[in-house]
Amino acid sequence: MGFLGEDIRKLGFGLMRLPQKEGVIDVEQVKEMVDLFLDAGFTYFDTAWAYAGSEDAIRQALVERYPRERFQLATKNAAWINCKTKEEAYAQFDTSLAQTGAGYFDFYLLHNLGESRTKYFDDFDMWNWIQEKKASGQIRHAGFSFHSTPKELDAILTAHPEMEFVQLQINYADWENPAIQSKGCYEVARAHGKPVIIMEPVKGGMLANPPASVADIFRSAEPERSVASWAVRFAASLPGVITVLSGMSSVEQMKDNLSYMKAFDGLTEAQKETLANAQEELKKIPLIPCTTCNYCAKVCPMDIGISGSFTAMNYLTLYGDMNAAKGQENWLVGGHGHKRANECIRCGKCEEACPQHIKIRDELVKVSGALG
Repeated sequence: MGFLGEDIRKLGFGLMRLPQKEGVIDVEQVKEMVDLFLDAGFTYFDTAWAYAGSEDAIRQALVERYPRERFQLATKNAAWINCKTKEEAYAQFDTSLAQTGAGYFDFYLLHNLGESRTKYFDDFDMWNWIQEKKASGQIRHAGFSFHSTPKELDAILTAHPEMEFVQLQINYADWENPAIQSKGCYEVARAHGKPVIIMEPVKGGMLANPPASVADIFRSAEPERSVASWAVRFAASLPGVITVLSGMSSVEQMKDNLSYMKAFDGLTEAQKETLANAQEELKKIPLIPCTTCNYCAKVCPMDIGISGSFTAMNYLTLYGDMNAAKGQENWLVGGHGHKRANECIRCGKCEEACPQHIKIRDELVKVSGALG
């Protein structure tokens, strides 16, 4: 089933994590990946102004080698990155056109809305600007990507019903995670009648190597399939999905994705049960039960990034990935101007405010010990 008048299959090529050789994007390998992707009948490519070198690489690997009508190309505008004026924000579009050589974009996104970032798009009147670009034919479909709460997504879609689609982080691990609220955001988008493009179906690669007890469930059910395939297929099975972006970094990953997505026609009941079992297994892993309500933050005299610290610690517990955990801490704590866990003065006001009755002071000590 197509959406927005486009015939797009359920696997999209995410161009954020392209293969590298000697510290730069390996364009020759990208060309091979592009050829395999198109030969298999897939057509959707997703880049962004903010993905260093990606737009230039896809110009060389795709735009200069194939007729423009053979593919759909999406890119994004991140007005919150170092833009002090609307002219600087608008200039990202011209840069993307020049770097890709695409002539126009099939899908153009206001990138990473949510929290303090949305204000830049409001202040620079980018909602009207993107419609002007669409009217001029330089954009065929206008939408936005989003990382925040269902409540905030509902407010944006209520204010901007003209936006045609939403790009959301959805995967089986985050589906009912109170810190991410994938399911809630998906349901809001569908309630507004907006089709969804899915990003991070493999959670930045972490669901290619989930906890052993989860991986065992998948391998027992389908030993011939990769563990990562379950994550992509879960996302692709959801109603109202335009396509699922996989950030492929090698020819091998491309071949693996194509092996099960070329003939994908939904999940069987047995496969749905396997995924449900995997989700239940994930719930058994002892995580900090933080729902990111941030009531604690409202009373903390030190402005500790409590919920962000807990999200980072849960990454470490689930995936054993210290780099990913520290990346979350840097983004959610330091990136938002909060103090780190080791600056807690143990006053206890946070625990009085916490509706989940978390022993926040003790958990912050653990975070400090684990993440430094």
